[in-house]
Amino acid sequence: MEIITEPWPWYVSGVMIGLMVPLLLIAANKQFGISSSLKHICAACVPSNISFFKYNWKEESWNLFFVAGIVLGGVLAQIIFPAEGLVELSRQTIDDLKALGISDFSGILPAQIFSWSNAFSVQGILFLVIGGFLVGFGTRYAGGCTSGHAIMGLSNLQKASLFAVIGFFIGGLMMTYLFLPYLI
Repeated sequence: MEIITEPWPWYVSGVMIGLMVPLLLIAANKQFGISSSLKHICAACVPSNISFFKYNWKEESWNLFFVAGIVLGGVLAQIIFPAEGLVELSRQTIDDLKALGISDFSGILPAQIFSWSNAFSVQGILFLVIGGFLVGFGTRYAGGCTSGHAIMGLSNLQKASLFAVIGFFIGGLMMTYLFLPYLI
């Protein structure tokens, strides 16, 4: 039972995720991706005359079951194997967060950043709306999400995915070191 309840090392779970790509391609001629599932949901649920959503989304319904499995798996994992204790952060990360004024590490996430009161504050709503727009726009503009490009695109040796992943890392580093200290 311990093999299920304990976190797996990156070199096991990473290899398993990496093997899903060729398995899906060889067995079903399908590409692994999550961001495209939103397009399928919109095509299935939003009756409109938008040409972008006029395609046979039922051919991609397997993707919707995959996303539902991710959600169900997360819910079941929390119910059956709830997290005990704190997330282990490095001393450097804790020191960096304390330097930004974050001091409450009593829960699974720092309460000064992740709380309902913060989410419904003016700053929180701006972060959610602007951040959501930027993530959605970036995903659509890049032709996929970060994990889709990094897992599926790189394994297919797509040059566009290599540039996208490099851009994601540069953007993440810029956000972390240049912008985040002024936003918190």
